[in-house]
Amino acid sequence: MARKAKKRRYSRSAGSDVQREMRRYKKGTAKSGPGGRGGRVKSRKQAIAIGLSEARAKGKKVPKKASKRKTSKKTSKKKTTKKKSSKRKSAKR
Repeated sequence: MARKAKKRRYSRSAGSDVQREMRRYKKGTAKSGPGGRGGRVKSRKQAIAIGLSEARAKGKKVPKKASKRKTSKKTSKKKTTKKKSSKRKSAKR
């Protein structure tokens, strides 16, 4: 049987945005925050997140943020606990 082709989660152009941000990070010129006023990017994860958020802002195909995804999936389930009935046994006389 032929394998079914998997659907791409990220567009190729979103990958190029991340790649561009990784280059900046490696050079040491990547900055975080609005307008680059937040300071230097210190980790690879941070650089990837910045690249993805830039791609999102441009309207490219990128999945939703993990925090947004969790809140939409979460359903309100209330645990129902059964109370033990406290019937007193009548004493035999």
